[in-house]
Amino acid sequence: MAKYIESAQNRLVKRLHGLKLRKNREKEQVFVAEGIRFVGEIPKDWPVECYVVSASYAAEYDITELEKRAEVYVLTDHLFADVAETENPQGIMAICGRKEYDLAEMLEKKNAFFLMTEEMNDPGNLGTVIRTADACAVDAIFLSKGSVDLYNPKTLRATMGSVFHIPVFQNVSLDEMATELREKGIPLYAAHLQGRQYPYSLNLRRACAFLIGNEARGLSEEAAALCDSYVKIPMPGQAESLNASVAAAVLLYEVVRQRLIPRQN
Repeated sequence: MAKYIESAQNRLVKRLHGLKLRKNREKEQVFVAEGIRFVGEIPKDWPVECYVVSASYAAEYDITELEKRAEVYVLTDHLFADVAETENPQGIMAICGRKEYDLAEMLEKKNAFFLMTEEMNDPGNLGTVIRTADACAVDAIFLSKGSVDLYNPKTLRATMGSVFHIPVFQNVSLDEMATELREKGIPLYAAHLQGRQYPYSLNLRRACAFLIGNEARGLSEEAAALCDSYVKIPMPGQAESLNASVAAAVLLYEVVRQRLIPRQN
């Protein structure tokens, strides 16, 4: 049965405020999913500690299905709005556990398809990249040290639930990851303005990985040097560069195009 909370001094209310900070999310190894659609995307096998709903949500929706899965807490509308991250909260959130993924298993995938990023700092951009990678069936994403937190509320919302569908590894050493790929014979391509070939000339039907740089600075010289080849995206207009998430989308969809569209004889 749902438990009702009316006090701002309640332990759960204080905890939800605390989970707005990265250090607390890291310490507890949890994150908060907020919103009807986002919570609805949580897979049945994903660890959910509890659901938190507003009194208005509980009055409007049947919460018995939530109660079958985990504890449910009902907050007054005022308290819920106070702990929510969004300006116009939809009345539901869930405290979720994190899943651990096996890197060795990822590297053994046939025709593996990976995306790596260097110090991507904008949560909206990262969330968009994850959502796009999910749409393109990328096998895993690797975020370098110095990147924005995967479980930043803005990042999570921008993924539109894709965080539940695709393995994402944080705080990765690009150097070590590049070595792993090289040992597996997986070419790593850098999206780079000095590239001499377009992605359309690559054979992306086989295993491959792309490395995308920071939104403002692009790839560092050290990161670019780890790659097997530089590729560039054609830009016949006057813009000097593309947004990082847009560049990632162009490259990822070229892999999709090559793998889904039959070759012409």
